[in-house]
Amino acid sequence: MGNSVLDGFVSAATRDAAIQKFYTSAAWIDGRAEEQLKHVSNWAGVQKIAAFPDLHPGKYGPVGCAVLADRIYPQLIGNDIGCGMALFQIDLPKRKFKLEKALRRMRMLGHDPSTDYSARLDETDARVLSFSKSLGTIGGGNHFCEVQTLATCEPDVGLDVGALYLLIHSGSRGYGTAVLADVPHDGFNGMHPDADATRAYLAGHDQAARWARLNRRIIAERAADALRTDVRLIADVPHNLLTRVGDGWLHRKGAAQADAGLVPLAGSRATPSYLLRPSHTEAALWSTAHGSGRRYDRSSMHGRVGTKRSDLEAMQRTSFGGRVICEDRALLIEEAPLAYKSAAAVAADLKATGVAKTVATFHPLLTFKKTRTGGLRNA
Repeated sequence: MGNSVLDGFVSAATRDAAIQKFYTSAAWIDGRAEEQLKHVSNWAGVQKIAAFPDLHPGKYGPVGCAVLADRIYPQLIGNDIGCGMALFQIDLPKRKFKLEKALRRMRMLGHDPSTDYSARLDETDARVLSFSKSLGTIGGGNHFCEVQTLATCEPDVGLDVGALYLLIHSGSRGYGTAVLADVPHDGFNGMHPDADATRAYLAGHDQAARWARLNRRIIAERAADALRTDVRLIADVPHNLLTRVGDGWLHRKGAAQADAGLVPLAGSRATPSYLLRPSHTEAALWSTAHGSGRRYDRSSMHGRVGTKRSDLEAMQRTSFGGRVICEDRALLIEEAPLAYKSAAAVAADLKATGVAKTVATFHPLLTFKKTRTGGLRNA
C-alpha cells in the first residue's frame, strides 16, 4: 500500500501527540504502519513522534520511528535492545581480495566461536555470563555481516576508495530478550521512571545495549580473523535504544541515533548501502532512518519469489558480482532484495526533508547471513 501524504514532511496532530513524517509522497509506506503511528500517538504520556521513510509495521508499533514520552514503553524498544549497524574499514586492499577464498573462510561465522569471550564483558560492564556464549554471533532475521567496496565518498569523510569495509547488523541476542521478559505484565501500559521495576529495566537495558555494541565488535574481529586482516571502527550506531532527553524518554524503534556522528544506512544484500551525515534536528528527535525498511512481510515473501533450486542459487549472487552465504532456504526467501524498499529512495527522502545527507555509498561484495548443516549448498 502506497503512502498518501503530500510532498515534504507532514505534521499531523492527534489527540495527545504530534506525528512528524520525514518522507515524501514518493515513499512506499504501508498504511498499517501509519495506523500504528496513530495508535502509539494516543498512548498516555506520548509527546512527539518522528517517522522515517523506512517505516513499516511492527509487533508492538511501527519500525522506523522515534517516540518521545514522559514514561517508558519497553515494547517500543523491543527484545533486541541495542541492535544497530557498525561500519568498519578492513586492513586489506580491495585489489588483494579473493572472493572465492573469502567465501569459504567467512562461513566460520556460522559456527559458535571457539574463543571464550566472557572476559571481554568487563569492557561493557555487562557481566551476565549466562549469555557470554552468544558473543560474536550474528543471529537470524535481517542481521548480517557484509564485506563492501566503497563506490562514492565525499572528500572530507576521509575514507580510502581502495580499501574494503565491513557492515555489521546485529544486537543483544538472548540478553535483550531476557530483559524484556522480566518487565511486569502491566509494564507495557507505560512504566513510571521512579518505580523499582523501571529502575531494574533501565539497568538491564543499558547493559544489553553495551553488550550489543561489544557483540558487533567481536563479530568484526571474527570476520577479520577469517580474512587474515584487522579492522578499524568507523561508526557504531544503535537503532533500538532508550535515552533520557530532558524530562522525557526517547524511544528509538528502528530509528538510528543521529546525534553522535556519521550513521550507516543499510540497503538489502543486493543493493548499495550509505553513510549519512545527520542534521541533528530536534524536529526529527535526533534520529534518522537505519535502513531501507521492509516492503513485504516475511510470510508473504514465500509467494513472491521463485523457489526452484535455480531461483535460490540466483539469490546467492548479486548484480554487483557479489555473493551471499545463506543456507537457510526460508531465510533466503524472506530476506530477498524484493522484500525491502529502495535504500536510495530512503536516502533521497532523508535529504529532501532535511534529516540527513549521503556522504558515501558502498556496494555489497560478500554477505554472510547463515549456514546450516545439511542445508542449501552454497553456489
